[in-house]
Amino acid sequence: MNSQSISVVIAGGGTAGHIEPALAVGEALATEHGARITALGTEKGLERDIVPARGVDLRMITPVPIPRKPNADLAKLPFKIIKAVAQTRKVLKDVHADAVFGTGGYVAAPAYLAAKSLGIPFYVLETNALAGIANKLGVKLGGIGLNATAGSGMPGEVVGIPVRPSLAVDREGAAALAARAKWNLTAEKPVILVTGGSQGAASINAAVEGAIADLTQDFQVLHAYGKKNAAPAAHDGYTALPYIEDMAGALAVADLVICRSGAMTVAEVSAAHLPAIYIPLPHGNGEQALNSRHLVDAGAAVQIADADLSPELLVHHVREILEDPIRLDAMRTAVASNSAGDVARTIARRIAEQITAAEASAEKDV
Repeated sequence: MNSQSISVVIAGGGTAGHIEPALAVGEALATEHGARITALGTEKGLERDIVPARGVDLRMITPVPIPRKPNADLAKLPFKIIKAVAQTRKVLKDVHADAVFGTGGYVAAPAYLAAKSLGIPFYVLETNALAGIANKLGVKLGGIGLNATAGSGMPGEVVGIPVRPSLAVDREGAAALAARAKWNLTAEKPVILVTGGSQGAASINAAVEGAIADLTQDFQVLHAYGKKNAAPAAHDGYTALPYIEDMAGALAVADLVICRSGAMTVAEVSAAHLPAIYIPLPHGNGEQALNSRHLVDAGAAVQIADADLSPELLVHHVREILEDPIRLDAMRTAVASNSAGDVARTIARRIAEQITAAEASAEKDV
């Protein structure tokens, strides 16, 4: 397909859970369809660092977080929306956007409203088990709804969660070898990857701190503790980092993952075919517990409520999994059979084909 004229704006800002699926589709559009990709972002979001590092043009707009409950910010919302929509319209016109692909977050609502006002088709992907307000608004405005899972509360086809192809890792490949060398990990002991999401998680960090002496007797631990949290004390067999840039490498060396169960985290861990211990974030509307429930039911993962998390319980589950080769293999098989297919390429192809068809139709009418 000759689609060098295609221009797509991706709108998923704030957290990695919104940014990464948008980037995965954007990268598939650029690589396989020659599309120009522009990302919307705000100064408040992680996209400031993540998007430019991936070589994608980032345009900043005013953030529009939609309050879940009435508060002082609600009165300011109309003015923020008007400003952000005007900024977004300018971006869409500047890059001659043919489509918008949104995944929720601070930039999504302005993107959907701006696209609607300019007559530009837009796609709304809900990655969580329960849909957010911005994405529900997008579909009501006429956006094409897409869901990671059924029953999100937002109309749309169920397609799964797009992840980068590089996360389907080879445990004996170059990424794994480089990661072991970079983080001083050996191939002789199992590796536990711990991450609390892009900001880290205080409860997980505390449990790991209490469990680390026990865990490092038999395992190695690679821990992303979050840039806003204090660095943990050093310990043999323990590599602690504020943030892991090379997640493909981390997943390539891991044997077990301890993490939150945000939709994107669950998708990436599943794409790497790794068993996991999920500790859902205890806030929000409960979607994190739902995100990993199907994996727990399939025997591919364990779920611990944040309120129940303790060093002792963490050690118990880790040892139950890693010290039982039969169970570990069964969990790997279960997660492999429950991970999504090549969602990013599928969505990218759909967007590119619909843009091309619309352009062909317009030329015919002329």
